[in-house]
Amino acid sequence: MKRKNKRIEIDDQASERICDHPDCIELGEYRAPKSPSRLSDFHWFCLEHVRDYNLKWNYYKDMQEPEIEAEIRNDTVWRRPTWPMGTNIRSGRNHAKRHNFDDSFGIFREHGAESKASAEGGNYDAESHHSFTVMEIRPPTTLTQLKSRYKELVKKLHPDVNGGDPAAEERLKDINQAYAKLKKVVRS
Repeated sequence: MKRKNKRIEIDDQASERICDHPDCIELGEYRAPKSPSRLSDFHWFCLEHVRDYNLKWNYYKDMQEPEIEAEIRNDTVWRRPTWPMGTNIRSGRNHAKRHNFDDSFGIFREHGAESKASAEGGNYDAESHHSFTVMEIRPPTTLTQLKSRYKELVKKLHPDVNGGDPAAEERLKDINQAYAKLKKVVRS
C-alpha cells in the first residue's frame, strides 16, 4: 500500500480551504499564525486578507516591557544559551589564562577588571606594545627609564662588542626603531 506524500496532502487541503476571513469565499492559500503564543496554529487567508492580517500583526502586543526586552535578547543569540567570555575555562573559552600571550585589546580580560591601558598608566596602540616588548620593559615607564634601558641594550648589542654578529645588528636595528617609537608616546 502506497503512502500519500505529506506535501501533496497539504497542497490538496489548501486547494479545498476557504479564506478564514469572515464573508470571504476565496481560496485560503496563505497561512498566518493565530497568536504569538500559538505560532504553530494557523489561519488560512487569501492574498488580500493575509496582507491585511500581516499589517496588523504585532507579536509583542500583549507583552510588558521586560518581556519584550527578554524576547529581543533571546532572538539576538538565536535562543541559544550564552555566558560572558572567559568564565568557562574547561570549554576552552579562557585562552588568556591557558596560553601565555599578550591580550593587548583586552578581549579575554575578566569581567570588571580594570583595563590594561589605564592600569599601566597609558593608552598605547599595538605597535607601542610591541616596542615595549622589543625593549624588554613594561609600561608604565618614564622617559628617563626608557633612555636608561636603551643605553643598556645598545652597549650590550653594539657591533664592536659582538664582533659584527649579524643577529646582534638586526636586534639593535629593532631596538632603535622601538626606541624611536616609544620616545613619541612615553611621557616624562
